[in-house]
Order: sequence, then C-alpha cells, then structure tokens
Amino acid sequence: MPDFSQLLQLGQQVQGRLTQMQTELAQRTVTGSAGGGMVEATADGRGQIRRIRIDPKVVTDSDVEMLEDLVVAAVADAQRRAEDLYREELRKVTGGLPLPFQLPL
Repeated sequence: MPDFSQLLQLGQQVQGRLTQMQTELAQRTVTGSAGGGMVEATADGRGQIRRIRIDPKVVTDSDVEMLEDLVVAAVADAQRRAEDLYREELRKVTGGLPLPFQLPL
C-alpha cells in the first residue's frame, strides 16, 4: 500500500512542474500560416495570438473576404500548433501517464 505522504509529495512535484511548464510555454512561440504563407499568425505556447503578418500583395479592396478567411485559417493553424506543443510538453511532465482531466492553457 503506497504511503500517503509520498503520494502527496509526488502530486506537489507534478503541480510544480506543470506551473513551470505553463510559464515556459508562455515564452515560446509557434507560427501558423495560410494561403501559402501569405498570412501568418504567431501565438505563444499557450495559444494566445501575439502577431499577425499579412503579405502586402494580398491586400486589395476586391479580396477583403479572402483575406479575412486567410487570417482565420492562419490563427486556427497557430492555435492548433500551440495545442500540439502544450500536449507534447504535458507528456514530458507527466511521463506519458494519461491524466483524467484537461488542464487549462
């Protein structure tokens, strides 16, 4: 039978590593793109969009709707990449053990 104090200590260690991981993720960046790189969205490792870059060739009055679609696609791509990065780092912290809950980014 496991010692309760050891289990509590392990939980505290994991919590500390999770806090450290979230701090580190906030400092890392991922970039998503759309339209062959005409629009790029850069997010931090927690999925917060930090920058949008739009190739000036895309900006014309007649293509505003296409540009809006490209921005949405680039943002979605950046957020997906941030989620992938988060999951990869979470696997490292938990040693690959499945957690019964979703941790907030």
